[in-house]
Amino acid sequence: MVRQPDAKCTLPRVTQDSKSKNENARRDRILTRDVVLVMTAALCYMSSNMIGTPLMPGYAGELGATGTVMGVVSGMMSIVSLFCRPIAGNLSDRVSKRLIVGIGSVLYLASSIWYAFATSPGPLIAARMVNGVAFACCSVCLATWMAMLLPIRHMGAGMGIYGTVNTLAMAIGPAIGIEIRQLVGYRATFPLSAVLAVVMVAAVLLVRNGGAPPNRTNSTVAATDDPQRSRSLPRRVLGAVIEPHVLPLAMAFMLFVTPYYATQSFLVEYADARGFNVTVSLFFPIYAVALLVLRVTLRDLFDRKSFRFFFVACSICMLLALLGLDVMPNNWILAASAILTACGYGIMSSATQSQAVIIAGREHAGIANSTYYVGIDLGMTLGSLLGGFLYGNVGITWFYPIFMLSMPLAWVIYIASAHIIHPAHTR
Repeated sequence: MVRQPDAKCTLPRVTQDSKSKNENARRDRILTRDVVLVMTAALCYMSSNMIGTPLMPGYAGELGATGTVMGVVSGMMSIVSLFCRPIAGNLSDRVSKRLIVGIGSVLYLASSIWYAFATSPGPLIAARMVNGVAFACCSVCLATWMAMLLPIRHMGAGMGIYGTVNTLAMAIGPAIGIEIRQLVGYRATFPLSAVLAVVMVAAVLLVRNGGAPPNRTNSTVAATDDPQRSRSLPRRVLGAVIEPHVLPLAMAFMLFVTPYYATQSFLVEYADARGFNVTVSLFFPIYAVALLVLRVTLRDLFDRKSFRFFFVACSICMLLALLGLDVMPNNWILAASAILTACGYGIMSSATQSQAVIIAGREHAGIANSTYYVGIDLGMTLGSLLGGFLYGNVGITWFYPIFMLSMPLAWVIYIASAHIIHPAHTR
């Protein structure tokens, strides 16, 4: 008779512990409903963007543009994005992520329709400018939104999956756009981009957590653990548009982006000029599959290994990839170069983005991501411009040897700023 109440008392306690464990397990999940919807939006925005990007020079030429204007059309998106992205990053730390991404989605839809109805290079340039604003809004805010939804202990693995989605879209999007253009022509290809923009709008509206800015009165580890480091750079001046502590990281990553985008733009012309008997169209699908396998295989490694480990391994792989593309005697070397590019640029992209958030702290994730993307914008612009200059004015055999210099330069930046890239609390 005495024991019965005790038994009844212990039963709720066990149930409570079980519920608590289930709740903790649920909160510790990476692929929640909201995370999947944000990744769907990311897949749509990048695919919509990349379907049209490789078509722009040829489409501008069909509309009567000269070679110089074709270059302007191709590069206008990156130029506009470069200036708009810091503003978008600042806004993403102050207002709802849903609002900014929603605006970007609508602008993607508008630019896709504008492309389809353009009749001269002028409207095409204007549409590219709108596309650049949309790209700035979506790229920064989706990444920041994703970072807010992830458990902090799985930040590396979660951002690795997010990076995989983006990179797969960047690899598959151009192939889809080129194939559809060959079937139906330039103008009829762009409605596909518009359809993806509509899907993106729907995904954004279905996310339950709208990405409201965190309580800025709660200081982060990055801001409080090292007061001397916080005073070492003029945050009041630069902090409104970029994260100064992430800038060296972005500049080092820029030197990975530059040879990758030069390859994306000029690989076909380079192989033809060198007379290589290879199937160039294999490069990006092999790259995409290799990156997918690597990201799935290494997802836990992002949370266990230091950024230094990834920087060393990725820079070596990138150098070997450029060497393979320089010689490229057959499809086997082409495939090996694609896989090494995935090990270099592809893995480095995720490692850099997660490290940027760690350096800046969660409450500055928007500006950290915008600074990270500044490196991408500069790399895209530099890769296209330098690639065009080398292709048109320097012997073609010097194309990849010159781009190999980007890795030693990345090491110079890394060594000079290692104390910033590796703050004391992340070592």
